[in-house]
Amino acid sequence: MSNRIKNKIDKLREELEKHNYKYYVENQPVVSDYEYDQLMKSLQDLESKHPEFDSVDSPTKRVGGEPLTQFKSIKHNSPMLSIDNTYSEEELREFDERVKKNLGKEDVEYTIEEKIDGVSISLHYENGFLVLGVTRGDGKQGDDITENIKTIRAIPLKIPRISSKKKYFIPEKLEVRGEIYMPRKNFEALNEDKEQNGEDLFANPRNACAGSLKLLDPQKVAKRNLSIFVYGHVPIENSKLPQSHFDMIEYCKDLGFPVIDCQKAKNVEELISFINEFQEKKDSLGYDVDGLVVKVNRLKEQKALGFTSKSPKWSIAYKYPAERAETLLENIVIQVGRTGVLTPVAILKPVHLAGTTVSRASLHNQDELDRLEIRIGDRVLVEKSGMIIPKVVEVLHQKRNKPLKKFKFPKKCPVCNEAVSQEEGQVAVRCTNLGCLAQVKARIRHFAMRDAMDIEGLGVSLIDQLVDEGLVKDLPDIYELDFDKVSSLERMGVKSTENLFKGVEESKNRSLSRLIFALGIMDVGEHAAQVLENEYDSLDAVVDASFDSLVEIHEIGDVVAKSIVDFLSHSGTQNILKRLKQLGVRFDVKEKRVVSEKFKDKTFVITGSLEEFSRSEAEKEVRKLGGKVSSSVSKKTDFVVVGKEPGSKAEKAEKLGLNILNENKFYQMLKQ
Repeated sequence: MSNRIKNKIDKLREELEKHNYKYYVENQPVVSDYEYDQLMKSLQDLESKHPEFDSVDSPTKRVGGEPLTQFKSIKHNSPMLSIDNTYSEEELREFDERVKKNLGKEDVEYTIEEKIDGVSISLHYENGFLVLGVTRGDGKQGDDITENIKTIRAIPLKIPRISSKKKYFIPEKLEVRGEIYMPRKNFEALNEDKEQNGEDLFANPRNACAGSLKLLDPQKVAKRNLSIFVYGHVPIENSKLPQSHFDMIEYCKDLGFPVIDCQKAKNVEELISFINEFQEKKDSLGYDVDGLVVKVNRLKEQKALGFTSKSPKWSIAYKYPAERAETLLENIVIQVGRTGVLTPVAILKPVHLAGTTVSRASLHNQDELDRLEIRIGDRVLVEKSGMIIPKVVEVLHQKRNKPLKKFKFPKKCPVCNEAVSQEEGQVAVRCTNLGCLAQVKARIRHFAMRDAMDIEGLGVSLIDQLVDEGLVKDLPDIYELDFDKVSSLERMGVKSTENLFKGVEESKNRSLSRLIFALGIMDVGEHAAQVLENEYDSLDAVVDASFDSLVEIHEIGDVVAKSIVDFLSHSGTQNILKRLKQLGVRFDVKEKRVVSEKFKDKTFVITGSLEEFSRSEAEKEVRKLGGKVSSSVSKKTDFVVVGKEPGSKAEKAEKLGLNILNENKFYQMLKQ
């Protein structure tokens, strides 16, 4: 009986892994999602009833295990170095000349492959089983994210002990390296889901991938549908293993890994030819690439060339310049935001750019309109800022064949038709009608977002319906919804409404800083809200605080203090707060955030954009460890964390001789 059960389990595991390979590696599924799910359910049921047949390589391990408390730091057997970049044919030829000179050869064979825009990873196998997955980290050591890695179905949990072609042997210990990425369609679906829930969107697939791998809950990682391309294994001295990079790629493919498309080139001219051809198709791949990687093919020649302290001398990355596209500005429309600000948006004739179709781009404000001297009917150049956000970078005035009218901001709000105003010295034009439906919807989206009251189920489309149907006119109405009326709305039912009401009820106990942030006070972001929670025991105490007492708080200056007093003293706000309290929203919840005193009495300033963290995430990590976060640099600052484009804060930190940390050093400090 037990043998029969074991054989059935083994057969199901083998069948599911074959389907994983066909779907995630070859992109040629042979069964429907429903059939696959039924096979998985059968295996899960059998394993649950017969735990004695548990196995580390079972496909059921891919759904994610128990949440982790932290990631362990692991030292790499050999460094995971970065690759130098080149941006021109001339620089590529110079690289070729250096290689030939150092090798003493007239011609060198190269490989060229896609540079996947993802997260570098090292996978360790022992006796054919996946035992460890480590991020690149700072190149010398990275994070053990093995449990998250196991959820990626394209990564084999077990590799064969003999290669299918029987050309190479498989060592007892094998380390392969690759790039984990998020396919564009999965990225778009993830951002669409975040938008529905009123959450901040990921800037690009790489950030989404990095953020997913940082999650401590593998079950959440499993839902992100990440994938991988392997670009080789760590060479070891053995004649029975591949002796060239190209053969190494074939070897990895033979073991069941999805591999990067790798081409040989006899010389630099063939490299340049491939680079020019590839530019035409790079945006149609379904995943992001940020260039091409050139490598000397023969492993012996790679070894002879060696490394600098930061990168290999036998490899270089060719990166394409930022892509721009010309199109027609068909119209300029006005959007109204949460605080009533009117924002002009360019409506463009759809144009293909960096893998997607662009039809809209923000024009920010009247100053930007004046700077561009833009008119409806102009030909414009569009670029993707950060490879994801469309931006009008130039107006082609020379192609303006006839006089075009200057766009003028409306005197009335395009949504509620009330008069708009502009404060002296400010560029923003605002609708001051708090009952404007556009503002109401935006305020509710902000209130319900994850970093605020985190109301699960209250997404964009439902908020639109609730406001349009008159069921919600302001924030307190969320807590007085009628179950029957909500369940009768489009795409809602009893179960969805039950989940929504559960989320609404849970939100009543959010922390004080979340509540303050959720209210949408102008100039009060997450950081200022946290500062206020640290200073006051309840929202009532913040309401009673005077301007003078607020400005005495470190990091609450005149502008923020005035915004707080003006907002909380407004009769409309006071009515909202009164109703929220009557409906059971807690004003005095202070979460215990500190899990360690490691950063006690230490003040951090975080500046520039970080790749592995959002600014708010980095600040939360500091506070968890007992540290303080400041928005300004001074002699009292202990550490300044510097990301990309840090600006004047980094310059001031250097002048003051402060401790400056890049993102990798900051990350390592968090984990020590």
